[in-house]
Amino acid sequence: MKLIRFGEAGAEKPGVIINDNYFDVSALVKDYNEEFFGGDGLEKLRSAIESADLPQVDKGVRLGPALARPSKIICVGLNYKDHAAETNAPIPAEPILFFKATSAIVGPNDDLVIPKNSKKTDWEVELAIVIGKKASYVSEENALDYIAGYALHNDYSEREFQLERNGQWVKGKSCDTFAPIGPFMATQDEIADIHNLRLWLTVNGKTLQDGNTSNLIFNVPFMISYISQFMTLLPGDVISTGTPAGVGLGQKPEPWYLKAGDVVELGIDSLGTSKQTVKAYSGN
Repeated sequence: MKLIRFGEAGAEKPGVIINDNYFDVSALVKDYNEEFFGGDGLEKLRSAIESADLPQVDKGVRLGPALARPSKIICVGLNYKDHAAETNAPIPAEPILFFKATSAIVGPNDDLVIPKNSKKTDWEVELAIVIGKKASYVSEENALDYIAGYALHNDYSEREFQLERNGQWVKGKSCDTFAPIGPFMATQDEIADIHNLRLWLTVNGKTLQDGNTSNLIFNVPFMISYISQFMTLLPGDVISTGTPAGVGLGQKPEPWYLKAGDVVELGIDSLGTSKQTVKAYSGN
């Protein structure tokens, strides 16, 4: 299945994509949240859809984040060798973990707002894992049993906040609009090989990232098992698995970053595409 959430921001309804058309399943499901994923919601929904007369939804509708706000977003840093190299960082011996505030989550095609006082807002196309059931001290062999599905994520990053302002990376990762997720969440059966997916990103039509999940340093089962040794993963939690080379920080001869008016487009095989238009901060 492919799960979507559609409608105005903060009032999204759950839906599904069937044969490239959108359908409303709000009569069957409250939302794609911890209760849904933890309560065997995927299988119940799959079964219910077979006999339901689902209302079709106009494909021009706004898509929201592909899942409701989770308890946490855990990110894995420097998980592609080429990205570690371009940022002059050593290959990690163990996964580098950091949090991203869930308040950063937005829809896949919502605007990116450059944070107040930002000079170095950067892009990162990433594969996101959505956890399907409570996971604690999971073995690598059983890790795939804990996955609800996968989604496209742009792990936007403010490099000055992240790297030059002391403390943990979370400061540079958590600004509003810094986590567009979607267009949809695909269940595992939609993906032939999660470790052989092309992921790419363009800025103003120029291809800057063009990688493949076959180049992950730590693969999907290992990441789930590893993270679950340090914290309990709850249904609906998101693990963002790292980005390939081509971020602004790694551009040659000099790094460069996003500015108002830029258009960022990205995609992953079998997980769709998203597009963000960059806006200047206009608040207080």
